[in-house]
Amino acid sequence: MSSVAEPRGFEAPAGSRGRRALRALFSTGTIFLLLAVLLIWIAALSPTFLEPGPFLAFLKRAAPVAILSAGAYFVLVSGNFDLSVGSLVTVVVVVGARLIDGEAGPTYAVMALLIGLGAGVGLVNGLISTVLRVPSFIATLGMLLILEGAVFLWTGGSPRGALSEEFRTLGRGGVEGIPLIDQLPYSVLLLIAVGVGSVALIRSDFGRQLVATGDNDRAARLSGVRVDAVRTLAFVLSGVSAALAGILLGGFAGVSAQVGQGLEFDAITACVLGGVVLGGGRGSVVAAMAGALTLEALFTLLNLQGVSGALEDTVQGLIIIVAVAFAAYRLRGAR
Repeated sequence: MSSVAEPRGFEAPAGSRGRRALRALFSTGTIFLLLAVLLIWIAALSPTFLEPGPFLAFLKRAAPVAILSAGAYFVLVSGNFDLSVGSLVTVVVVVGARLIDGEAGPTYAVMALLIGLGAGVGLVNGLISTVLRVPSFIATLGMLLILEGAVFLWTGGSPRGALSEEFRTLGRGGVEGIPLIDQLPYSVLLLIAVGVGSVALIRSDFGRQLVATGDNDRAARLSGVRVDAVRTLAFVLSGVSAALAGILLGGFAGVSAQVGQGLEFDAITACVLGGVVLGGGRGSVVAAMAGALTLEALFTLLNLQGVSGALEDTVQGLIIIVAVAFAAYRLRGAR
């Protein structure tokens, strides 16, 4: 008597996995090569850049967007979009400042509350998209506007309160007294933890089901995958990553009603640059995070070359168009 395959059945035979891994290496390796070229170029213009202090400062600046990119990856690879993360970052910073109001006592409780808030916003996004069948682009665009309006209504355009020194330490401080590097920033440690956790998730049963859902949700559903639950959890992960990024940004950028403005596009650009296919089902979370580092390296290089920061949006737009066009061409060639 035959038995119905469990979702674990998405695992391919060893030979097939090897060929797929080789293809993935070629498809995502470009971003690491580009990152290496940019870092070498920056080092040629600024010889101290690759020394421990300046390089860790670079990673510290890139960490919030890299963490956002990890969250965006889960949503994108499932075949959806999350445009609300930038406004959620702003909410995290503004609400955190209002609740803490410069006092050390409630700092860690508020941090936990903010992470819960991020997860809650992600859950709502996921339920609107999966239960109400509202396209994720529209659902999260609506959430973006709701959060921006709520921030403006609560603050009147001028945030109140202040973040405690303990809150800001996570974005500014680090582990002291380490040989050779002196200080290892907490933001870099959090970036590494998010990267390791994301890789573990995508290699788990959940990750295989998520990729299968993005590749062909109907086939995944027929194979026993709870498609709606998987996609909703992807939105929750995106919301949590936005909360973590907001905590870091509040630490070293301070309180502002515009702190998260445009970050949703930074995260999507980083994922696309890392080879994540916007239609879902393909891409590497490590490459997506490398895309964020590459984006930061590119902007650093442009700054060193004296190019106006006002061109950053133009550069991002070109990156998205070129990267998506290249991915579409590559997919056509693979058929």
